[in-house]
Amino acid sequence: MAGALLALAVLLAVGLGTLRVPPAVTLAAIGKGLTGKAASLGALERIVWEVRLPRVVAGALVGASLGASGAATQGLFRNPLADPYLLGVASGAALGATAAGLVLGHGGGAEFGAGAFGPAFAFAGGLGAVLLTLAVARAGPRATNDSLVLAGVVVSSILTAATAYLVLRDGERLRAVVSWTLGNLALAGWAEARGLLPYALAGVATLFAQGRALDALQLGDDTAYTLGVRVRPTRLAVIAGASLATGAAIAHVGSVGFVGLIAPHVMRRLGAASHRPLIVASALGGGALLVLADLGARTLARPSELPVGVIMTLVGGPFFLWLLRRGRP
Repeated sequence: MAGALLALAVLLAVGLGTLRVPPAVTLAAIGKGLTGKAASLGALERIVWEVRLPRVVAGALVGASLGASGAATQGLFRNPLADPYLLGVASGAALGATAAGLVLGHGGGAEFGAGAFGPAFAFAGGLGAVLLTLAVARAGPRATNDSLVLAGVVVSSILTAATAYLVLRDGERLRAVVSWTLGNLALAGWAEARGLLPYALAGVATLFAQGRALDALQLGDDTAYTLGVRVRPTRLAVIAGASLATGAAIAHVGSVGFVGLIAPHVMRRLGAASHRPLIVASALGGGALLVLADLGARTLARPSELPVGVIMTLVGGPFFLWLLRRGRP
């Protein structure tokens, strides 16, 4: 079902806009592009293949990275409210990517970009942020899920402030940087999609490989250990996989919130119970969610565009409050 939802979202996002493109034209353009016949594309087909489709593919990869990371993070910490943002991964990744873009002076097609070093800096920043969150949570008398989330909020706030400081240092590109930090797919092309693909695949594959261990961890660390799960390596692998996938996504398109919170909850209610199918379903569902959010970002305020991060915040904020009100996943 998640795969069908993603396919439908892609067709809608590619076909709808200022100029409507029939589904038959969309499929024909994709077929010609994939078979190396791009030179024979018509006018509408060229819009599909060269403008809309790469943006949609980049959005799907970002959504898949964040959705899978959210599912694994929730399982790792046995906390249905956990996602890469609440635990500091996203804030750390944003700081790392901003440092690569501003301090090292890299530029991109969107007037601001993290450059070739962006994913590496974002990965390092995201991983460091999670480790700092774990250290802060364990500094108290007891390390609980609540203290972990609160520590993540504190660490995220500090790292967000550091990112804002770096942003404000570059007044000439301030508008472009702010747009990027809100999450923006406006100028995502095939280069961004190709750059995201290996990181997304590696990150999601790492998380998928830990799916059975995550199932065992739901019974508690001691029980998981008796079942043969190497608890500490599993935690490190999940943290590394989530940091890699989230960091690369943020390095390429900026911060996009709530995907990693919403997608796993929706997929659980659609029947994905154990973590391997849940991680795959959350990746597909997260991709569909972000593609549809980006469709709204470029059509709701035409002829202007909104950052996709704004749309996700408007959707995710009420969803998060609903989860808190219900008091359970």
